[in-house]
Amino acid sequence: MDRLLRHAAATLVGVAGLAGASLCEAKTLFFSGMSWTVRPNGQGGPRNNNWCEANAFVDASGALHLRITRSKGKWCAAEIVSDVRLGYGTYQFQLKSRVDPLDRNVVLGLFNYPTADVGPDASNEIDIEFARWGDARADMLNYTAWPVLPALGPWGNTFPLSLDGELSTHRFTWRPTFIRYQSTHGHYDSNPYPIADWTFAPPDYAQRIAHAAMPVHMNLWLFAVPSNKKPVEIVISQFKYTP
Repeated sequence: MDRLLRHAAATLVGVAGLAGASLCEAKTLFFSGMSWTVRPNGQGGPRNNNWCEANAFVDASGALHLRITRSKGKWCAAEIVSDVRLGYGTYQFQLKSRVDPLDRNVVLGLFNYPTADVGPDASNEIDIEFARWGDARADMLNYTAWPVLPALGPWGNTFPLSLDGELSTHRFTWRPTFIRYQSTHGHYDSNPYPIADWTFAPPDYAQRIAHAAMPVHMNLWLFAVPSNKKPVEIVISQFKYTP
C-alpha cells in the first residue's frame, strides 16, 4: 500500500483540468471509431506537467501516438479523453510499443476518470498504468481501483513486466461487484500468453467500485524529469469497449 499512497499523491490533482478547456481551444482526434479531445497546451497536474496538443496524433494507419518531448528546456506530455462516457464493460487497449523499458520517471496511463458530477479526485477511477514512480527497482505494471468514497483510499496490485515483443494487450472488465484486470503478450481478445491477471472483488463493493459512466483517458506524462533525458513515443493501435 505504500506505493499506492505515493501514486495517490502523484496523481490526485490535474486530470480534471481538461474539463476547463473551452471548445474553441480543443483539438479532436478520431481513434478506434470514437471521437477524443486532446488536452490543450498548458500546465497542470499530475505533477504539474506541461501539456502539448501536438504530442497526441493519429497516423495514416489509424494508430494513436502519444509523445513526451523536450523543447526550449521544457518537457511536454500528452493526454486524450473520450467524448462519450462509458459504463460497465470491458475496456481493452492494444499497444504497439514496448513499455517495459520506460524510464523510471515516465508514466503511461490507460483509465477512466470521474467527471465532477460523478465524484471528486481520488474516487471512482479505474487504472492500468505503466510506471515505476521514480524507483528503478519497482514493478512496472500497476492495476488500481479508486473507491466511490475517497476516504476509503485506493486498492491495487503491481506486477513485473518483461515483454517478448512490441505487441501487448491490456484490459479491465468493470462490473458492479468486481473489476478484473488482465495483460497478455500479443494482440488478443483473450489472455493466451498472460502477463498478469488480477481481480478486485471487495465485500463492500458498493463503496469501493464505481457505478457511474465515465470518460476514458489515455495519457503519457512525467513523474519527474526523465533520468535518461530522452523523449518518449508510445503507439496504441486500438481501443475497444465491449458492454
